[in-house]
Amino acid sequence: MRMKDMVRRTGVHERLLRYYEQQGLLTPQRLPSGYRVYSESDVETVRRIRCLLTAGLPTALIAQVLPCIRTDEDRLVATCPDLVAQLARERERITEAIRELQSSASLLDTVITAGPRPLPQAS
Repeated sequence: MRMKDMVRRTGVHERLLRYYEQQGLLTPQRLPSGYRVYSESDVETVRRIRCLLTAGLPTALIAQVLPCIRTDEDRLVATCPDLVAQLARERERITEAIRELQSSASLLDTVITAGPRPLPQAS
């Protein structure tokens, strides 16, 4: 399928599809004219990429993860033993980032609560 069909099937913009290709996440075939041709498996690959990006993984790690996962009833399953340990480390990094953001939000709540109240607007 051509680029416009891939965009329609995945909901992913052309620029992102090209970016995924630049990052080594997607490798469509090329016609002699240079046009990209995507396969049905590329549609599934894009869905996996989107899922992993939503989980907070950087594209460099996704490039390592893609060959080591399969889909099992709408969920991704690791197939490489080393992948699980790597993903556990990534999960811890994300958890720490969440803790830091929660701390920042709490600090902002304190500042906001201690600040002056806005005056009601005249009608």
